[in-house]
Amino acid sequence: MWQRIQTLYLAISTLLIASLLMCNVATVIEPGEVREHVKYYENIVYLIFIITIISGNGFTLFSYKSRIMQMRLSILEAIIMTAFQIWIGVDFFRMRHDPAFIFSFTAIFPLIAAILNVMAARRIAFDEAMVQSAYRLRDSKGRKR
Repeated sequence: MWQRIQTLYLAISTLLIASLLMCNVATVIEPGEVREHVKYYENIVYLIFIITIISGNGFTLFSYKSRIMQMRLSILEAIIMTAFQIWIGVDFFRMRHDPAFIFSFTAIFPLIAAILNVMAARRIAFDEAMVQSAYRLRDSKGRKR
């Protein structure tokens, strides 16, 4: 399981999203240098997205015996991560006029994780095609006898 590159892609993607639970989405700098950190888990929508993505990626990560389902779940998780990134982007553009509200670099983690999930889905599809090809070759040799 861990020897495959797609498993590593999915694991890194899951860890990136899980790290959001400990990170700040933004920092609010008030006049007089009083800083307030806004955490991801403080926003209920972010928390729902994070929990959904972590549980989905965890299930995808350990469903390696069914490659087709794993590939489809990986694509579904990439779509959910893209929606999460769009939600963060909407919040960013809503708050960009406020100079005291500074977003963290962790705001792009869902996009990076979505790219990793798509790369994993491509490798899973490649593996499935290779297995099907080998099965057809093996099956065609058995019929000739």
